[in-house]
Amino acid sequence: MIEAKNIYLSYDSNRYIIKKGNFSVKHKEFVFVGGNSGSGKSTLLKSFYAQILLKHGSLKIAGQEVFGIKGKALRKLRKDIGIIFQDYKLIKEWTIEENIMIPLKINGYSNDISKEQAIKLLTHVKLSHRLGFYPDELSGGEQQRIAVARALAHNPKIIIADEPTGNLDDYSAELIWNLLKGANEQLGITVIVVTHRVPQNFGIKFRQLSIKDGIIYEVS
Repeated sequence: MIEAKNIYLSYDSNRYIIKKGNFSVKHKEFVFVGGNSGSGKSTLLKSFYAQILLKHGSLKIAGQEVFGIKGKALRKLRKDIGIIFQDYKLIKEWTIEENIMIPLKINGYSNDISKEQAIKLLTHVKLSHRLGFYPDELSGGEQQRIAVARALAHNPKIIIADEPTGNLDDYSAELIWNLLKGANEQLGITVIVVTHRVPQNFGIKFRQLSIKDGIIYEVS
């Protein structure tokens, strides 16, 4: 599903944030990525959907080479990925169902089909009673559940999540983890999560990667 060979990532030419990156993630795996603040965890996730481009090496996501990707190939890559941000990144002027519809509309689905899928996902994340609400009318935990629904909307092969529970209370965090575990176990989606703390008694099989001094390690 993901194959990285000797990848180097940086925002400028003076310092590599990730160097000599070698790892792989198989289909249907659940992987946590850890490391200290500033170690490059978020940078690594951004490379998966080509927000930051490789300087050197090879990175294949769902069979697509990311190095130098652009145009139709880039659009195809992003169809395979659902993204969950720590700060939700919901459009405040749009209702929550309109936010969920975004990836569907981008991928060419009609308004009717997009809305039908959004309503189904609101039920899935247990927020159907908030239909027609705007993001600012929801709690942080509810907004993150909308972000999860948005990430699931277009049936991605991979979900990547950057500190999805970092701003949430324990109850809301547990709901998010259960949604991500369900996506992995029930839908067969590969899930990769950046987090400072792996939840205890997680309940499903997972792997851990850690980044230190720009090097990616497997945690045994």
